[in-house]
Amino acid sequence: KYVSTHILIIIYLGVVQTDKGLVEGRSHRMGLFRTVDVFKGVPFADVPGKWEKPKPHPGWSGRSLLQRLLLMDRWNLSSSPSDDDDDDGDSSSPVSTSLPVMVYLFGGAFMLGASNDVAILGDSLYDGKELAERGDVIVVTVNYRVGTMGFLSSGDARLPGNYGLWDQHAAISWVRRNIAAFGGNPENITIFGQSAGAVSASYQMLSPHSKGLFRRVISQCGVALSPWALQKNPMRLCLRQIARKVGCSRSDEDEMLACLKLSDPVGLTMAGKIDVFLLLGKVVDGDFVPDEPSRLFHNAAQFDYMAGVNSMDGHLFAGVDVPSINKENGNTTVEDVKGLLAGLTKEKGVTAVGSAYSVYSSHWGSAPEPAVVKKTVADIETDFLFLVPTQIALQLHANNSSGARTYSYLFNMETRIPGFPRWVEAEHAEDLQYLFGKPFATPLVYFPRHRDLSGYMIAYWTNFARTGDPSKGDSRVPVPWPAFTKHHQPYLAINHKITKSSVSYDLRSEYISYWTKTYSSLPAVRREEEEEEEEEEEGGDLTQ
Repeated sequence: KYVSTHILIIIYLGVVQTDKGLVEGRSHRMGLFRTVDVFKGVPFADVPGKWEKPKPHPGWSGRSLLQRLLLMDRWNLSSSPSDDDDDDGDSSSPVSTSLPVMVYLFGGAFMLGASNDVAILGDSLYDGKELAERGDVIVVTVNYRVGTMGFLSSGDARLPGNYGLWDQHAAISWVRRNIAAFGGNPENITIFGQSAGAVSASYQMLSPHSKGLFRRVISQCGVALSPWALQKNPMRLCLRQIARKVGCSRSDEDEMLACLKLSDPVGLTMAGKIDVFLLLGKVVDGDFVPDEPSRLFHNAAQFDYMAGVNSMDGHLFAGVDVPSINKENGNTTVEDVKGLLAGLTKEKGVTAVGSAYSVYSSHWGSAPEPAVVKKTVADIETDFLFLVPTQIALQLHANNSSGARTYSYLFNMETRIPGFPRWVEAEHAEDLQYLFGKPFATPLVYFPRHRDLSGYMIAYWTNFARTGDPSKGDSRVPVPWPAFTKHHQPYLAINHKITKSSVSYDLRSEYISYWTKTYSSLPAVRREEEEEEEEEEEGGDLTQ
């Protein structure tokens, strides 16, 4: 199943007419004079066939009051129900109209997740009530197919893939058609997401199918250019692995695909877990994604764009690759650093390892502190997986923009995760708790500084959704946030102490220059021996 989530709107809306039927929400009290309405489980499409694009919902009779979250907004103290409201609540009109709309796409490596996922003290991490109420916007969270059902592909027309992207597109289209009935402005829709959801938002922006569908995009910790965001060889690296696991290994590809299409969806879903983590993903399908992402930014010229990363986005992944970085007495060696670089740069060979190592160790000195070496490991993965691709995407957007604005940020609040070394700042996904207002919703587990940060993020994000400028809107912000342009690259450092000095320029420019110029100019190394070994391993698996 996949459904869009709920609608929180000013005053109790009661029953709302959508293009497919009536939906009924519930009012949630947020304080003495604060209320939001929540509409859960609103279907935006029919149940799709296996590896098929979503299809229109046939509609329903009666009221739909299902179990997920879709849209949200706050009760305005100066508003009152319209004169024609019925006492039983069966018809009412939203007092607010033309509210900005923010559609959230969840992350989860394209493998897992849901719009009501990761409950925190009873509420989903993505629960939008605080964001909606404090920012005076409508928040929409949507579900889409993930894992093998959403992103398995043969790399050609036989099984083109990107079904999760099509689901997102169907949900956004539903919002565009219906949001006015909930008090939203269909001409002012912002798509935002984190990690794989940020990549998804980026692809929605780059697709030719999105022209005129929404107005702005926010990517948090992921873009379409991220090295893990595009699967360039889905048949060899992913589909054959799935086929083996469900008993569909065949030498003839058409027979293998026919077998997969007859396989049990539950078995296929389980086959896609863990072992192919970060291998399932978007593909160039010639349709929704017609070309390499870097060549599609002309499609993004109309959208205002805001993107950034967390300062330690790569730390958790680096801790898996080099476990010693998180051990108090662990010794992270030069060989560890070079080994990590070898894994990341294998398509360029040993020359890349040496050149990258010289760049990242240049500030160490003759006898570097152990913490400095360990932090460098985290920085390498953060740069390679998140920060550099995001900065490239921002530059491409600014270069292609036709009047739309571009904004860059670095979220560097210290981590709240216990047990990590002191040098660790913002982990992957740590920004979400603040954006969705958890320090306000569950105040006992946060300090005042966390509420300060949460208020800042909600203000900047919802101002951007309202006006296209995070500094301008209904919410006060601590400092102006200058736009990123072709020739000037400012960014805002986001934490609980935002001052004028929080605006800096040329984020990690030395390292971005290395990856975009020096590294990219190195010749690729064809590793025939490795490919032969992989093929032998695949053959060996068939006989086990």
